[in-house]
Amino acid sequence: MKKLLLPALLIGTFATLAGCSTPSVITLNDGRELQTTDTPHFDRNSGFYEFKQLDGKPTRINKDQVQSIKDL
Repeated sequence: MKKLLLPALLIGTFATLAGCSTPSVITLNDGRELQTTDTPHFDRNSGFYEFKQLDGKPTRINKDQVQSIKDL
């Protein structure tokens, strides 16, 4: 019984985490659109949105360049 409990908990945890990601589209003032793997995080200290693009590359964008952020 104990041998099955740990794998079941791990599978449940990963399934829950996978369900929490919300891909988004950031539209910039110049009309460009950036797709993200998850909802961007806003860092109040620096004034930048931080996120990962679809290729996994971490990116930062100044809030003054962002027109809108929409969930997909």
